[in-house]
Amino acid sequence: MAKERLQKILSRAGYGSRRKCEILISEGRIIINGQIARLGTKADPEQDEIFVDGNLIRRPEKKIYIIINKPRGILSTLKSPDGRKTVRDLVSIKGHFYPVGRLDVDSEGLMILTNDGILANKLTHPRYGHEKEYRVLVARIPDEIQLENWRRGIVLQDGYRTKSAKVLLEKKFGKGAWLKIILREGRKRQIREVGSLIGLPVVKIIRTRIASITLGNLKPGEWRNMTYNEIKSLMEIVDLKSM
Repeated sequence: MAKERLQKILSRAGYGSRRKCEILISEGRIIINGQIARLGTKADPEQDEIFVDGNLIRRPEKKIYIIINKPRGILSTLKSPDGRKTVRDLVSIKGHFYPVGRLDVDSEGLMILTNDGILANKLTHPRYGHEKEYRVLVARIPDEIQLENWRRGIVLQDGYRTKSAKVLLEKKFGKGAWLKIILREGRKRQIREVGSLIGLPVVKIIRTRIASITLGNLKPGEWRNMTYNEIKSLMEIVDLKSM
């Protein structure tokens, strides 16, 4: 992490406004790596030891960004109410994570786990409308009217009208077909309900993309850390400063 002005670090750590933190510095109450800090001093909060009145300020938690391929039958929550396995059980890294892009237990594919709460909110809150892409196997071969109804949006059983979506026929598969569906919303079991209402029962759902992040070659149950470029592209999409 790059060095920052000391008053900015102190303010973020909860020691008041930047002006108040400047006063703390000018009074000689801040020690960095054994040296009294001066106004204009910069520091790296992840590397330097910074003391305020003899108390070491807590270093910021290292941000972790994980891509996981959730298998069918695994809960996408972090805790199970009944002992069933969750995506958290698949990841061996310690710490608290926010799940991004929850899937119902019968669906599979891409999820993101991160301890970056701001990013998680930017990706999950409905008002941001980030794209999510799915491969969906339906039990029947769709006609153009069914596909067009899905694209335009339909009224669900609770009265909610789905937003417009991109729906493409990828290939026929036996008596059914694989569809590519891109949504900017994510109501619970939405794809399954829409398919049922328009006469295309859903057999399988695999999510392959969230915003700029793709599932790639991960097999069900596998996970990995995002690359620097993946994190950077995601930060740019949600309009956050990268790393």
